[in-house]
Amino acid sequence: MLILGLVVILVGAVLVVGGLFTTEVSGGDVEILGIGLSPSALFVVGLVAGLCILVGLWLTKWGTQRGLRQRKEQKKIDELSQKLDRAEAGRRRDLDDDPDYRA
Repeated sequence: MLILGLVVILVGAVLVVGGLFTTEVSGGDVEILGIGLSPSALFVVGLVAGLCILVGLWLTKWGTQRGLRQRKEQKKIDELSQKLDRAEAGRRRDLDDDPDYRA
């Protein structure tokens, strides 16, 4: 999700930068990135750019939180696994030391 969020932010940023630096007005039409648009279509492009940036930021935040939560859970699982391994080794050592135990 983190990568998807960054891609969506990049798309929104390209639309904004394209709108700022490549817009040409001729009569009642607007040309952005070589595409002729009406002023209302340009407004919609601006809305889409803003929404792309907001959704991208949300996806990035959500993906980062999810990744951190998964790393924390994996760390806890690793710690529990190490404790279990130590307990198992101790149990085996106790059984090896017991003369009455036959394997």
